[in-house]
Amino acid sequence: MTTAASGLRTAIEELTGGSGAPDREKARLVVAELLEALGRGEVRAAEPTADGWRPVPWVKKGILLAFRVGETVEVGADGARMGPLRYFDRDTLPLRPTDGVAEKVRIVPGGSSVRAGAYLAPNVVIMPPAYVNVGAWVGEGTLVDSHALVGSCAQIGARVHLSAGVQIGGVLEPVGRRPVIVEDEAMLGGNVGVFEGVLVGRRAVLAPGVQLTAATPLFDLVKGEIRRSRPDEPLSVPAGAVVVPGSRPASGEFAREHALHLYAPVIVKYRDEKTDASTALEEVLR
Repeated sequence: MTTAASGLRTAIEELTGGSGAPDREKARLVVAELLEALGRGEVRAAEPTADGWRPVPWVKKGILLAFRVGETVEVGADGARMGPLRYFDRDTLPLRPTDGVAEKVRIVPGGSSVRAGAYLAPNVVIMPPAYVNVGAWVGEGTLVDSHALVGSCAQIGARVHLSAGVQIGGVLEPVGRRPVIVEDEAMLGGNVGVFEGVLVGRRAVLAPGVQLTAATPLFDLVKGEIRRSRPDEPLSVPAGAVVVPGSRPASGEFAREHALHLYAPVIVKYRDEKTDASTALEEVLR
């Protein structure tokens, strides 16, 4: 951790550690500094370690502080109204001041928004309309396609493909809970949903329509096992896994009588280093 980050951490812990209201003006200055550091990628809401991903609680405390000390104001392009459209948000959480040319980022015209405190690495492409929330990290060369959401504090790796309609849930509270993680070179098909701190491993492929939450059991046909979340760790999709929507019989006499089935995501194969995501998915779906 840099000296600047260490100072930020100390200031945020002091401002959020007491039972009373924090010094509002000091808090607003610290929040602005935190959002700038997040936007530059100098700090992040979760970090990879030798023991896996871990949340960074003080960063999430700082983001929550931004909501607490901000005022709801009317906002728009450069603070002005956007024609007949009107928007209202916390003044401590403006849109990200992105210089796409200098940062080598493409935000295609058509209604996308990136909130301050989000990090966009070089060669990120955002197709309209899409939304990237505060605290999110989007790695180099990643595509955020139309109608995709990258929720608060979500960590998206390099060269990830978030297809149209993908929903990556945000996790701000509790501050010690891991946010959603999508590791490098993963491919998420159309209308995929990943929520509640689920981790999608490197080079994994989620077929269109897959939905994953902390409570979702994941059935691995290759290894003959069921993957579940644990009290101390949300569900994880293994590296290279190819996951498709499936179903399983519901239990009970009524379910058997009416042939009812429950949704069940299924790992049907694993990619090798020579198989690209599109090829792996196409083989499965055929």
